[in-house]
Amino acid sequence: MTFDAAVLRSYESRFAVEEVVLRSGPADGEVLVRIAGCGMCRTDLAVRGSAGRSPLPAVLGHEGAGVVVETGGPDTGLDPGDHVVLSFDSCGRCRSCAGGAPAYCDSFAALNLFGGRREHATRFTDAAGGTLAPRWFGQSAFAEYAVVAARNAVRVDPALPVELLGPLGCGFLTGAGAVFHTFRAGPGDSVAVLGAGAVGLAAVMAAVAAGADVVAVDRHPERLALAEQLGATALPATSSDLAGRIRRLTGGGASCALDTTASARLINNALWALRPTGHLGLVARLHRTLPLEVGALDRGRRISHICEGDAVPGVLIPRLIGLWRAGRFPFDRLIRRYPLAAVNDAERDCDAGRVVKPVLIPEGRGR
Repeated sequence: MTFDAAVLRSYESRFAVEEVVLRSGPADGEVLVRIAGCGMCRTDLAVRGSAGRSPLPAVLGHEGAGVVVETGGPDTGLDPGDHVVLSFDSCGRCRSCAGGAPAYCDSFAALNLFGGRREHATRFTDAAGGTLAPRWFGQSAFAEYAVVAARNAVRVDPALPVELLGPLGCGFLTGAGAVFHTFRAGPGDSVAVLGAGAVGLAAVMAAVAAGADVVAVDRHPERLALAEQLGATALPATSSDLAGRIRRLTGGGASCALDTTASARLINNALWALRPTGHLGLVARLHRTLPLEVGALDRGRRISHICEGDAVPGVLIPRLIGLWRAGRFPFDRLIRRYPLAAVNDAERDCDAGRVVKPVLIPEGRGR
């Protein structure tokens, strides 16, 4: 089958919406999904700075959602017509996967970032027959269709607006999962969130839903205003004595903090803002050595990296949908729709901070 997809051909070029060809259907354990919408994540855009480690040309996009069209083999657990949210890929066999921690799969980087599953890789080409990189994050969902492993497709109620649900598979899952799973925040706790983008604001909403107090820090006034509307106390990132202000607002220090910025200055401020034994989680990838100030880790404070919110997508995605239906996780307020053909406009608006979560909507149905 032939359909449209946004192809990134080089690390310096813009996306180009092209015809691509899927030369065979889903294999055992896979499903073919008609994409209704796909969120744009900072990880997609970070491919440009991957120093060649993420292979191109490729179709990116890893926050897809849509409708199952065809299943491969009898054991997918899904049927044509099922509505699904797609999440990250994992092997399902290693110790982490068997232990309920697929985000720490032994093959996570290989499957999601640096080449994807190699089985049947040549079935996906451009219109001229040139090979495209195997599936990005198990999806390559900046497209009208995607072939995915059934293990990273989560069935959802068909009454829901499936075109908006894709970001629950990564960005929103990461922020909310950090609060619910890593920090286990609840009433009496206080959470500092550094960076009020998609992941940070998902953490804000989750912390409010959990009954914790929240302080959000960002450099964009409009994002701080949105964080306040969602229930946080807002602080500009340029505030003098930022750590001291967070400590005063949280009655002596935050229980936990989530940094989404990778800023060494803000990371150190977050550590100083913690109460004794407080936990700082990092979700943004660091690209240089992180200097920690002397004493920042004193009194039992700790720091760790959090991948995909420590989540099992099949468990957390339904929980987030339930909270949304109850009015307690209003993620749709963060979304702006773009047609797939406007993928470069979505990227520019995302880079400029004009939109929190772009969602690309394919316009055709394939041929």
